[in-house]
Amino acid sequence: MHTIHLPIHELGPDFIRDLKRQYPSADLEIVVRERPEHPDMDEAAFWGIISLFDWHQSGHNEAVLEPAVEALAQLPKEAIAAFEDILSEKLWLLDTEAHARPFMDKHPKGRLSVDDFLHVRCCVVANGQAAFEEVLQHPEKIPDLSFGALLRLADLAHRRKTGEDLDHIPTYNYETYSNANGWI
Repeated sequence: MHTIHLPIHELGPDFIRDLKRQYPSADLEIVVRERPEHPDMDEAAFWGIISLFDWHQSGHNEAVLEPAVEALAQLPKEAIAAFEDILSEKLWLLDTEAHARPFMDKHPKGRLSVDDFLHVRCCVVANGQAAFEEVLQHPEKIPDLSFGALLRLADLAHRRKTGEDLDHIPTYNYETYSNANGWI
């Protein structure tokens, strides 16, 4: 059994043809997971939160995140979860062999540290919408920098707001190799 996750806008005749060729006798089960819209958290609000990072505090991850944590904590709990959903999609979209290739080529056996690659993808998102879109379209431009602290942002904001950990499963699995289409 194989699980394939993809945004619905990527579903097209070429993808279906490839599936038929790859799995000629398979059954297909389609599960649609809608990302609930939240009035306080859309793409613009997401990138607005990201833009609040205080890069003058580089080397002190919690201090870099602080303005964003504070702003996100002011929003409803549902918006914090929606932020994490949008983040999961961005990280998932960057989870491709093309984006990983520069790091795999550095290792003599072509290996990839899954955690390091996740943290590099976090850095791409943390550098804002323009950087994200540039690297998404041009995988060879992925930086050799990491910022894994981004993964804690929603939880820190939720904890500040409620005193509790964020108990939310993001819409997309952003762990390395989760984007099956990106590793074909």
